Amino acid sequence: MSVFDPGLQPERTGLAWQRTCLALGIGALVYARIDAATVGGWAWALAGAGMLTALVLGFASRRRYRYTHRSLTSGVVKLPDGALPAALALAILAGGAVVLVLTVVTAVS
Repeated sequence: MSVFDPGLQPERTGLAWQRTCLALGIGALVYARIDAATVGGWAWALAGAGMLTALVLGFASRRRYRYTHRSLTSGVVKLPDGALPAALALAILAGGAVVLVLTVVTAVS
């Protein structure tokens, strides 16, 4: 009996990570478009950081998919850890904190 089920679960997970990274990048651009009038150039700098984060996480998710697929097809099941979801959560938390601080600072001044 094989541990690997050819039901495309790793492929669906890989596609979900691609959609997540795409949404992160587009969300950063939408934020900059909406808030550029309020915080100025900082909004575009944050959008650039968001796009870079989305790109790095996209490459990491692709590497994670290849690792998972290789592990499952070889029969040696050693699945990846939770570092990628933790990195995504940390990036979202940090971005939200920076946006909150920028909004409060520009509202006060």
